Amino acid sequence: MFGIVNFETFLLAGIILNITPGSDTMYILSRSISQGKKAGILSALGIASGALVHILFATLGLSVLLAKSAMAFTVLKYAGALYLTFLGIKTILPKKEEEFSIKEELQEANYKKIYLSGILTNVLNPKVALFFLAFLPQFIQEDHVTDSIPFLILGFTFLTTGTIWCLILALFASKLSHKIRQNYRLQKRLDKLRGGIFIAMGVKLALARR
Repeated sequence: MFGIVNFETFLLAGIILNITPGSDTMYILSRSISQGKKAGILSALGIASGALVHILFATLGLSVLLAKSAMAFTVLKYAGALYLTFLGIKTILPKKEEEFSIKEELQEANYKKIYLSGILTNVLNPKVALFFLAFLPQFIQEDHVTDSIPFLILGFTFLTTGTIWCLILALFASKLSHKIRQNYRLQKRLDKLRGGIFIAMGVKLALARR
């Protein structure tokens, strides 16, 4: 239907790929454990929103331009790497103890930033665009490869299973958050670890090849 073939195989392969630990997993776990359930959920939704952008780009054929242009790939790659490194350094920088007691209105502002960060870490990763461009067509008949409907169906299916998995991760990881956030020293160490993870993700992205 709609030019899609072996949908069951696609679904199984997609789930396996979703649960395989990667940069998204590390990002969500670090946010959930150090900043709580809401931060983890918003991170997961931000990543899902970023993936949606890539799916729409693949559907419209814009990802092909990224695949063919070394310059576009490099610019996007380094933009993502710099952003992740910036997040890491900002997280590692020392904070005063009272800064961990954040007011409600500041929390809301931070939650918006967390969601936006989730979007940017995904959108600025050109490897995600190339993944959809390489993975989805394998399950589309040759005479339907230029159609948008099969790309959208497969893309949204992959996005749905991935988002469910990310939300499960966020909920389970956040169970550790309450105890950690009550301990200033432990929170401080965890922030350094989280910052290190972001920087490592940035370095990995900077070294990525097409």
